[in-house]
Amino acid sequence: MTKSSIMHGKGQYINGLWIQGDGTILESINPSYGTLLWQGTIATEQEVTAACDAARQALLSWSSLDFEQRAHYTQNFAQQIDKNRDYLAHLIALETGKPLWEAHTEVSAVIGKINLSIQAYHERTWTKITKTTEANACLRFKPQGVVVVLGAFNFPAHLSNGHIVPALLAGNTILYKPSEQAPAVAEFIMQCWHESKIPPGVINCLQGDASCGRALLSQDIQGVFFTGSYATGLRIHQQFSDKPEVILALEMGGNNPLVIDEISDLNAAVYHTLLSSLLTAGQRCTCARRVIIPDSHQGDDFMNHFIKTCSSIKIGPFDQKPEPFMGPVISHEQAIKHLHSQKKLIESGGSHLLSMALLAENTGLLSPGIIDMTHFENPPDEEIFAPLVQIYRYNHFDEAINLANQTRYGLVAGLLSNNEQHYHQFYQQVRAGLINWNKPTTGAASSLPFGGVGLSGNHRPSAYFAADYCAYPVASMEQPLLTMPEQTLPGIGSLGTP
Repeated sequence: MTKSSIMHGKGQYINGLWIQGDGTILESINPSYGTLLWQGTIATEQEVTAACDAARQALLSWSSLDFEQRAHYTQNFAQQIDKNRDYLAHLIALETGKPLWEAHTEVSAVIGKINLSIQAYHERTWTKITKTTEANACLRFKPQGVVVVLGAFNFPAHLSNGHIVPALLAGNTILYKPSEQAPAVAEFIMQCWHESKIPPGVINCLQGDASCGRALLSQDIQGVFFTGSYATGLRIHQQFSDKPEVILALEMGGNNPLVIDEISDLNAAVYHTLLSSLLTAGQRCTCARRVIIPDSHQGDDFMNHFIKTCSSIKIGPFDQKPEPFMGPVISHEQAIKHLHSQKKLIESGGSHLLSMALLAENTGLLSPGIIDMTHFENPPDEEIFAPLVQIYRYNHFDEAINLANQTRYGLVAGLLSNNEQHYHQFYQQVRAGLINWNKPTTGAASSLPFGGVGLSGNHRPSAYFAADYCAYPVASMEQPLLTMPEQTLPGIGSLGTP
């Protein structure tokens, strides 16, 4: 497989089979070169209905399996991924443009998710039985049913996997629609599930755009697990406003702040800020969009070093030598959109310190941009999914926290500081679901929950807590033999048989 070869899609994966339908054409473009990578078709409404029927028919038998049996299939899947890790990493790099070193970390995360999800299931949704004098008080968990997983392009293997594996372990069956910008990766992931010998109908994959997603959400489903933008998450929430019985787990990004405080290692501060803001070409929901720095000589030194470092990082296709730090954004169209966002910020009062620019025509390759927004009145509170950093200057630490909180989002907030008391104050006052100290905002542990507040989510954190929304608790009072209590309640007449 090379950057110039074209892959032809297998079709939709329904009930354990690849179905070549007659839907409209769907194409995936290599964002590093602007060349056609993959070509397939969008699922038709008939195929969507067939997949839902297959998932519904498989639900009882799948959920009736012992947990160990379901876990065995997920472990088989992990073995398939491990066996093909180099191929998958190469495919991720081709389709998303991310450097190969980063694609390999994503593949490792896919494999690691299996055992972490098994551990989380045992810890958070395992059966608990308490014996009382009158009966056994039992807590067990049942699957939601047929659930839809809507994938994201920035981690096309890992983020979907973070919903799929916990859902399967809990006994759900799945309708999976990957991002239309990463269909090739999703198709290979589904082939690995097929090779794991998972029963037909348990997981089904439907390729398509927003219209395919809407068709899926109109089916008889019990849950929707989504990672993406706030605008799309809001539309999903509105679509189910009259169906509160359908559980929604929505992770919707953030306008994340990183505050630079009292530091002694300037290089470390610049490095952690670089990782916070520019990893995956700024296309992580945890990327720091707003960097808040002191209006002082220390702040000036930081800015000088940060601008110099951003100007010198290597950007390019994953097969460039030496290997780049950063690849393209997902498409040329998105790159142009981000350049318009930069222009709008500058025309409205932002001061550009480093201009984000398109590096090659018909690609998504962008250089980093830095804009000083300190004197910008009422800055837009939005997530710009690009290597574009907004700078805010402050005079007092309280002001820095106020600036950090000037967003309706609340996914992640970070502080770089040697002052432990300031961290405690920051932790207490900042609103975010992830709060990091002297670590990049893009650093998250799979052994912890992942989710935010405000516009960033709907209080259904994923990662280690994904088990919580994949199953619902059932409380039972049980005793094996029907008997009379030792003492009956007052006012009841004789119960003696005639």
